[in-house]
Amino acid sequence: MSIPDTATRSFSALRLFFTGVAMGIADLIPGVSGGTMAFILGIYEHLLAAIKSFNVQVLRLLGQGRWRAALTSIPWGFLIPLGLGIGTAVLAMARVMRYLLEHHPVYLFAFFFGLIVASIIAVGATVRWSPGAVAALAGGTAAGYLIVGLVPLTMPHDPITLFFSGALAIMAMILPGISGSFILLILGQYAYVLDAVADLNLLAIVPVVLGAVAGILGFVRVLSWLLRHYHHITVAVLMGFMSGSLRKIWPWKEVVETILDRHGKPTPILERNILPNPAASEFWVALAIAATGFVLLNIIDHAQTGANPMLRRLGWRRQGRQEQDGRVLG
Repeated sequence: MSIPDTATRSFSALRLFFTGVAMGIADLIPGVSGGTMAFILGIYEHLLAAIKSFNVQVLRLLGQGRWRAALTSIPWGFLIPLGLGIGTAVLAMARVMRYLLEHHPVYLFAFFFGLIVASIIAVGATVRWSPGAVAALAGGTAAGYLIVGLVPLTMPHDPITLFFSGALAIMAMILPGISGSFILLILGQYAYVLDAVADLNLLAIVPVVLGAVAGILGFVRVLSWLLRHYHHITVAVLMGFMSGSLRKIWPWKEVVETILDRHGKPTPILERNILPNPAASEFWVALAIAATGFVLLNIIDHAQTGANPMLRRLGWRRQGRQEQDGRVLG
């Protein structure tokens, strides 16, 4: 999987919109990140490059009153349809996702489990495996597995803590496999930040937003540098994060510990994965849904690259010219 160094590759506005929809839906689900969907759907590196366009040069141009030059240096054709898709999903699908999480969590997580397993296989087939890449995969898997299993901490809500919580949450949101909202939950800030947003408490909101801005602008540069100089090692680490996150989205769970949310409703904070009951109809429905997600991802991947390892084994060949710049992280 070679990744272009710029964000100049052309994506149709429709594709970007629906990619944004997928990212928005993923962000609504605890344990699934929008970064995972960007990774799966082929825009990850371009998303990093687009975020990097918000730099010191843009601020300098704005300070000089050169508004047109500043605005044209930002890939709005990429960011606007993507952002519209994310916003549309959050507004239109929030209630649907809430309903599925409350009433059919096994089926919902089964679908995403199938998607992510297929993505891991597809991405893994493009990595140039070496002892270093294998070690990176193992390290990323262990880190992801441990992070999604952490119990929420009790931490203060002072501006400095909120700033760094916002920075860490946005970094997690960019990384495939780790949910930003889950990081806030681990840091003991999730309910507090939700209350602050509901009450328009700017003294709490502003530090979180500033931390998120600082975190994303700095972290994407680190990620881009790593992908440019240590591509296969970095991809292996990202694959590991996704692999480790499977612990969180395993469909069958048993609640071990709960807390009361801001509405006084018990919310699980510690769950244990359990084996399904093959005699139950729910198991077979969930298995079919997971298989659907698995097949769907392989078809989408093959449509983009013509090189999906599962479909190539079945003799499928994409018609038309192959991508000149190779696969893009998705």
